[in-house]
Amino acid sequence: MSGAVLARGLLVAAVVAVLGIASPALAQDAKAADISVEIDGDYGPHMPPAVYAHDYARKGDLLIEILHYFMLLLFGGWGIFFVYCLFRFRQRPGHQAHSAPVKASVSKWLEIGVAVFEGALLIGLSIPVWAEVKNQLPTEEENPMRVRVVAEQFAWNFHYSGPDGIFGKAAPQHIDMATNVLGIDPDDPNGQDDLTSGELHFPVGRKVIAEITSKDVIHSFSVQVLRVKQDAIPGMRIPVWFEAAKAGNYEVACAQLCGNNHYSMKALMAIHETQAEFDSWFETAYEEANAEFEELD
Repeated sequence: MSGAVLARGLLVAAVVAVLGIASPALAQDAKAADISVEIDGDYGPHMPPAVYAHDYARKGDLLIEILHYFMLLLFGGWGIFFVYCLFRFRQRPGHQAHSAPVKASVSKWLEIGVAVFEGALLIGLSIPVWAEVKNQLPTEEENPMRVRVVAEQFAWNFHYSGPDGIFGKAAPQHIDMATNVLGIDPDDPNGQDDLTSGELHFPVGRKVIAEITSKDVIHSFSVQVLRVKQDAIPGMRIPVWFEAAKAGNYEVACAQLCGNNHYSMKALMAIHETQAEFDSWFETAYEEANAEFEELD
């Protein structure tokens, strides 16, 4: 048997083995419902439409724009220099190449200037934006809305506290995938008015603190129109905050490859015009959830 035939046979055997192992996983059904998300806004060739009202997102957009123009300038400058070198130092009669390195002060100062500019961006813009995102959460005086975001394969779960503003206790032993996906303690009075939904809702003009966690693997909570992205890590509850300046329906996506049905892990994000509109949605969703629970019970 020739080496080529042997190699081909081993390759075929490896492919068959991989498909045999992967086939049960490929047949896994997604837990998330088939949600048809209505998207408002014009997703053009540039950045996603901005509906945020928070300052750190504006600074983040500014940083990205500056970096792109700066890289365009560097690309154009180095490209021109490259073409110049190809022409200036081409092989031709009467020209002798020199092996000694060329000492040029212009290129040295250009490199120093690039380093200084990048350092200024890092220290003057990037680090302050990061600090604002992670360390400067809205205060209680600003009356932020709080929601717990729990990721799982392959769905987003949003836990809202009721009118009392206190979340009910949750524990794994209370989880029921049909009636209690987050394991809220049924004996805790603070959880009686809580709502669990597969949709993220909040009103325009109110700051939102979202506490991100996961039930299984690492996911990533991503809302591009709000310039928000945060990994959801099992065993950790990581807060992020945002505020919207425009009502509409957008999409919550998972930005971390989390399994075979990662593509289906999306949820509706509905931004309401007023607090009253959000309260009306909450009451309706709470009544529907209770009615469904009674049917299943």
